[in-house]
Amino acid sequence: MSSSSSRSSSSRSSSRKPLLYAAGVAVAAITLGLVSWQATAPAEKRSAGSSAAAAPRTDPAAELRALARRESGDKLAVGRADAPVVLIEYSDFKCGYCGKFARDTEPELVKKYVEEGTLRIEWRNFPIFGADSEAAAKAAWAAGQQDRFTAFHAAAYADGSKEKGFAEPRLVELAREAGVPDLERFKKDMAGEQAAAALRKDQEEGYRIGVTSTPSFLLNGKPIAGAQPLGTFTAAIAEAEAAAAKQ
Repeated sequence: MSSSSSRSSSSRSSSRKPLLYAAGVAVAAITLGLVSWQATAPAEKRSAGSSAAAAPRTDPAAELRALARRESGDKLAVGRADAPVVLIEYSDFKCGYCGKFARDTEPELVKKYVEEGTLRIEWRNFPIFGADSEAAAKAAWAAGQQDRFTAFHAAAYADGSKEKGFAEPRLVELAREAGVPDLERFKKDMAGEQAAAALRKDQEEGYRIGVTSTPSFLLNGKPIAGAQPLGTFTAAIAEAEAAAAKQ
């Protein structure tokens, strides 16, 4: 191989790495959706042929919309399973902007849209800040098994809560604050394989579509990056509801 070919190959290789690992991938992937899936998927998932790897997905927007689980028994969701609009939220309990969204914007969305049946919110645990984040995510899932996820979510995102950390005693305190009735079951569930499996499922979904920062959202498949103002969400909900009515 010539030195120019080697440099060209090296350049192509290094150009792929930011797509996989740099902080900018979140903005790129959230903006482009699954159009960039082939570039951001793990290497073993890609086709060996360059022409196959370059082929676009059939319908990226439809694939993003299909991520809405719409399971009536989903413990990490609020709103009707058949609501015309679904907001999927990828979040971390140690993320300050996630907390701001949870305190300032989400309650307004629940009050205005979830309660009257337009909107469903499905949470995805997406811890990116280490062991404390993962522990809090598993604890939230465990609280959900006793139908106290939303209360735990509110307690964990309360102003000043993340500064106290998420060691096990603190998580049990939050569960008690959230009204989890059986704290021994909570501790067992939190440490169990089902909690770990649920967390992996959410993480794998997020990473597959290019999410690397929190909060990140999909609203009927439309990406929204970051804790945007309330008006951004209300406008997107109105647009999505109108589009759903035409289908």
